[in-house]
Amino acid sequence: MPKKRSGGGLSPTQQAAKFLGVSVLAGAVLAGIALPAVGALGLAAKGSVESFDELPVNMKTPPLSQRTTILDSDGGQIATVYSRDRTVVPLKDVSPYMQKAIVAIEDSRFYQHGAVDLKGVLRALDKNARSGEVSQGASTLTQQYVKNVFVEEAGDDPTKVAQATQQTIGRKIRELKYAIQVEEELGKKKILENYLNITFFGQQAYGVEAAAQRYFSKSAKDLTLEQSALLAGIVQSPSRYDPVNDEAEALKRRNTVLQRMAAVGDISTAQAADAMKAPLGLKVSKPKNGCITAVKGAGFFCDYVREVFLTDPVFGKTKEQRAKIWNQGGLTIRTTMDPQSQNAAQRSIKDHVYKSDEVATAATIVQPGTGKILAMGQSRPYGFKKNETQINLSVDQSMGGGMGYQPGSTFKPIVAAAALEDGMPANKMYSSPYQMAYPSPVSACDGKQWVNDPNNPAKLQNENSSEVGPYDMREATAKSVNTYYVQMISDIGICPVTTMAKKMGVVRADGDKMPQVPSIALGTQEMSPLTMANAYATFASRGMHCTPVAIESVSRRVGDKTTSLQVPKSTCSRAMSENTADTINTLLKGVVEDGTGTKAGLGSRPSAGKTGTTDERYAAWFVGYTPNMAGAVWVGDPAHKRKMSGITIGGRDYGKVFGGEVPGPIWRDMMSGALEGKPVENFNTVHIPDSKPRDRGDGDDDGGGRDDGGNGGNGGNDGFIGGLVGGNNNGGGGGEPFPTPSFSIPEGFFRGQSNGGGNGNGGRFG
Repeated sequence: MPKKRSGGGLSPTQQAAKFLGVSVLAGAVLAGIALPAVGALGLAAKGSVESFDELPVNMKTPPLSQRTTILDSDGGQIATVYSRDRTVVPLKDVSPYMQKAIVAIEDSRFYQHGAVDLKGVLRALDKNARSGEVSQGASTLTQQYVKNVFVEEAGDDPTKVAQATQQTIGRKIRELKYAIQVEEELGKKKILENYLNITFFGQQAYGVEAAAQRYFSKSAKDLTLEQSALLAGIVQSPSRYDPVNDEAEALKRRNTVLQRMAAVGDISTAQAADAMKAPLGLKVSKPKNGCITAVKGAGFFCDYVREVFLTDPVFGKTKEQRAKIWNQGGLTIRTTMDPQSQNAAQRSIKDHVYKSDEVATAATIVQPGTGKILAMGQSRPYGFKKNETQINLSVDQSMGGGMGYQPGSTFKPIVAAAALEDGMPANKMYSSPYQMAYPSPVSACDGKQWVNDPNNPAKLQNENSSEVGPYDMREATAKSVNTYYVQMISDIGICPVTTMAKKMGVVRADGDKMPQVPSIALGTQEMSPLTMANAYATFASRGMHCTPVAIESVSRRVGDKTTSLQVPKSTCSRAMSENTADTINTLLKGVVEDGTGTKAGLGSRPSAGKTGTTDERYAAWFVGYTPNMAGAVWVGDPAHKRKMSGITIGGRDYGKVFGGEVPGPIWRDMMSGALEGKPVENFNTVHIPDSKPRDRGDGDDDGGGRDDGGNGGNGGNDGFIGGLVGGNNNGGGGGEPFPTPSFSIPEGFFRGQSNGGGNGNGGRFG
């Protein structure tokens, strides 16, 4: 004998028999669930049986999409993101009032019938016949749950959503079969729990917990009688009964629910009357979704984490698989972002560059030896308003960034590293004339050669005519002498440089290959701040390059189960010998101590770095590091239209912008804050013997007439009378501006003068 269910419902066999037994009344059944009558369907009993039997045995119930929480390295919340704002809760964490309210208004006989309420069907048929139209449906709460599962499975695809909700015979029969199966497998309590978690309550709130938070700023377990009635009433038509936009309509609907609860005996008439007198009592919490809600200015870091998840195969073999996991949510993502470093970066950016400035800045900090991204910020906030953007200026185009920016002289240490690895001594001398044609031919990869056009040869020059060699590597690096570095790359060949760049993770921001041309020595290829910060982290870690990572761990909650997912790991490999890295560290340490990088100095804490200013001053950089942190700061116009001459940045006027003048102080303040309380570590340095008497000052890339017009009062001997009179007012070291002479002075007589900016013809990126 077929078993009877404890709730008074029928077994699956009885349900099927009942369904088939009344197939002659199929029109009535389907009319009860808002379909046309039998004549329009052309559905006979035989057709019903065949369609029913052809359906799959098991219903696929997708995991409910939930919010994802992104955390910093200390566990502090950065942002919440979701395709569905939902937090799944067990039935015990839902107010009993809410449970009774939803059953009373949606399916008051829920505990008495099975998957299909035949009494409800007949009642709806009678009412619809009397009114001459479909004015009442008869879907049970179980059927509604099944329909919601179909919609949830469709996600945000409008075509799939339409298919999941279309009024067709096939879908209705499929819904009926699954409802029968669900009743048997889950039982009433679990169905109610699932229904409350899946259904839409309007205002972007999916599930009762999100709804309770949205409308009353409280948990579902704390909902009162009148609050429960309001939420239960919304379900039938979230737009019509939206209490935020139509309080009167929502109040009427709430009172209807209260009356229904009294009618079925869930509450007394007196309770209903008292509750109906209460106001709605809304305490609305605005929807907070996406990286735009991120704290600590971490919107772009949040967006980068999303890009990593959607592009890294560790989270799924295909783009579609990764997107499905992300959209389903329920993830807790702990990132590498260090809150101290992030706060320091944003504070420094805010102090030096305003979001309304004509140019912008972007800064990134990476941990040497691990590849962990500790901070990522920019002056134009994440958003859609004026002076806001969704483009992450710190990263490559494939990860939500732009086309990148020419790094100028900050690329030269990579050329030097390649030369040192090739066996070149650190005191190597080159003639380094003021102006020259590119040497030709120059060996490239795969046995190829770059050849200068003999009829119209490409030329380059140093910053001004006073920069004439010979120079050794130390002085040429300090002054960022273009001709020295072009002679260097012509000597060792282009391939060792591009190979070294690849080992250090240096790639073009747009994903294109690095060209096999000698001009790359001058930093002509567009890079991102993250790329440059991570490259310099290789120097800091004594030659070990580690790929950048942003995610520490990911846990995923599906139902009441939480599992851990694999995450991308940093891959570390040796890019150069320790001796080569130590030599570069020695060279770049001098830049900060007595070159144009002095404004980026960290006081008693050892640091190293390199300034860079591109031709025409479209961009300025400072990339530097300590043994435990590496950071890159870029300043410029993302659209590459505004030259940084005669410009106001952060409320200060600049005649010309240099790498040591604006990016340098941003880097200094950022790193000082990030490193506060951290141990002071020293570099491993090497002795570099002088190749000749050093009768000239260490002006560096922005000094000695190269970029910042000399190191000014910092002792740059390229100034007038051995630095007694400093470089111009853009000088890196703070000497007084050189007075305008009242007599004619031969060109180049005063090294480090105002003509120290730009690069001239073909002489780029000092």
